[in-house]
Amino acid sequence: MRPRHPVRPVIAVLDYGIGNLRSAEKALQHLGADARLVEDPDDAAGASGVVLPGVGAFGRCAAALRHSGLEAAARDALARGVPFLGICVGFQLLYEGSEEDPGATGLGVLAGTVRRLPAGVKHPQMQWNVLDPVEGRRQGLLAGLPDPAWVYFVHSYAPEPSADTTATCEYGGTVVAAAARGPVWGTQFHPEKSGSVGLGLLANFVAAAGTGR
Repeated sequence: MRPRHPVRPVIAVLDYGIGNLRSAEKALQHLGADARLVEDPDDAAGASGVVLPGVGAFGRCAAALRHSGLEAAARDALARGVPFLGICVGFQLLYEGSEEDPGATGLGVLAGTVRRLPAGVKHPQMQWNVLDPVEGRRQGLLAGLPDPAWVYFVHSYAPEPSADTTATCEYGGTVVAAAARGPVWGTQFHPEKSGSVGLGLLANFVAAAGTGR
């Protein structure tokens, strides 16, 4: 017999001491996931999906992730190929480094460097803005987006454009808003603070975690 209720995917939200992560955890739980804040790397082992949030400076977040021991958990999840979502500075940590903190290194999963937002606009970008999906890249995290899709940003840096870029926004120029490579996804904006659009994005992630792709 089939189970009467679908199995809830276990999603580990890596809690490495960089701020309040409850909103991301609660949003994922609202969407049916068994989402848990994880401080011990062993507790992330075997999770169906992993979320790497981040707020503040790139270097501070990179150091905190490493010192907490959760960098190993992140790398293990990436090696296992489970759905992985980086949010805000957590997205930036997927890259090789950032000009915000030249001495700090990221996870290097995505090629490129995180750059300061264009001159001539207020830093940080702290506002709702419209996503511009890259043609042919609406699948995965961006599947089913409304048009226009408004999401909420708080940042002064963003990754440089690359073949992995899936969506941009305009803020003094073209700014990378999301990227993906296989099961690795990232958003410069905060889906957990982006209303129904953000919930739709997170629902795509939960669905991927539930199917393993």
